[in-house]
Amino acid sequence: MSAVFDCSDPQERAAGLHAAVGAARGGRLVVLPTDTLYGLGCDAFDAEAVAALLAAKHRGRDMPVPVLVGSWHTFDGLVQRVSPQARELVQSFWPGGLSLVVEQAPSLAWDLGDTDGTVMLRMPLHPVAVEVLREVGPMAVSSANVSGGLPAATVAQAREQLGDSVAVYLDGGPADHAVASTIVDLTGEHPVVLREGAVSVDEIAEVLDLDPDDLRGTR
Repeated sequence: MSAVFDCSDPQERAAGLHAAVGAARGGRLVVLPTDTLYGLGCDAFDAEAVAALLAAKHRGRDMPVPVLVGSWHTFDGLVQRVSPQARELVQSFWPGGLSLVVEQAPSLAWDLGDTDGTVMLRMPLHPVAVEVLREVGPMAVSSANVSGGLPAATVAQAREQLGDSVAVYLDGGPADHAVASTIVDLTGEHPVVLREGAVSVDEIAEVLDLDPDDLRGTR
């Protein structure tokens, strides 16, 4: 049976954080609020938990799970090389709605799906999510919905789709923006925006001193 905690109440929030951290460390799934939409997460280094996450979403290994981190410093330890462009984007938009696809450090013992040596990383701008991440460490986190379903902007929408496959639901209220993160691929010769969301292409272009059309790959 799933447990739901109202994080607007200080006592429930403390109990919920404790329960979520314990569940994640124990290989179970949790739903947590982020600054974009609600996320379905587990310990990124627990392959069985990641497999359970994919199963809960009815999703295959061909759509690997992104990873959320609780600090800039964690980012450095997960990537093969921190490029100047990656550093500029992290400093400008983290924590926030920007996900970066980078080449992962080859020593990492995790299985997020068929990643071809890459990983998508983000640091969310939400105190509840960051507190959980700082206790658990990097977490595999995908949108809290079944594949093809409505992305969850509330805990109720997540519970309706995921039910008891999740051990702990942390209710942080309705998502402030309910817009998915922007995704920038940094694995090629030039950065490419794969999805425009919470952060605009123009904002990214300004930070990197590039033409927005170059980022979109439209010229």
